[in-house]
Amino acid sequence: MKAVSHKHNELGKCFAQHLSTMTSDISPKQIDRLWQDIVTRYGEPQRAYHTLNHIEQLLVQFDNIKHVLAEPHIIALALYYHDVIYDPTRSDNELKSAEFATDALRPYLNPKQCRQIHALIMMTANHQIDMLVERDKYNDAAYLLDVDLSILGAPWSAYEQYAKAIRQEYKYVADDNYRDGRTAVLQGLLAHPKLYLTDHYYNQLETQARANIKLELTSLAAL
Repeated sequence: MKAVSHKHNELGKCFAQHLSTMTSDISPKQIDRLWQDIVTRYGEPQRAYHTLNHIEQLLVQFDNIKHVLAEPHIIALALYYHDVIYDPTRSDNELKSAEFATDALRPYLNPKQCRQIHALIMMTANHQIDMLVERDKYNDAAYLLDVDLSILGAPWSAYEQYAKAIRQEYKYVADDNYRDGRTAVLQGLLAHPKLYLTDHYYNQLETQARANIKLELTSLAAL
């Protein structure tokens, strides 16, 4: 248990650093309240993959690419909040997460920053960059989406754990229905000319990601 709390503690410190860098108009107590809200949400019982461990994995990726981002703190906050609302039975989780984030951050950030975070979270719904994104923000958005999909290109053992955790989140769905739904999602991913939008992630993970997805499709077909 201690290891988990220590890990969450580090995540909390990192959250505080990003937020306090963006505004001086917030107290440590206010930051802690925002962080506790995030911890509570990501600790909900219906989650098996979309937990704080997922956020931690994304922030490991973020640390590797933050030097190429125009606005790393905006991207970090979007990562923290992008799955803050998660109910597997609903299809509007991204919208609800974007609204939750802007409601929480509006007292401390300026309207433009809130709009950016809202737009970035909304893009994680279909992993396509909003056509209205300004050219100088395109790179940041592409990296955010690639980071969110980085699990697809992980070694098979990690990918398999991810696939099992997703199944657990949909445990209320019968095997046949899950197989059909998940197969459609995975085939939709394979139909993309490129899973990853940035050269960095495309070169590193594209081949492994496609192999992983095909392997999961094979195991789903055997259900």
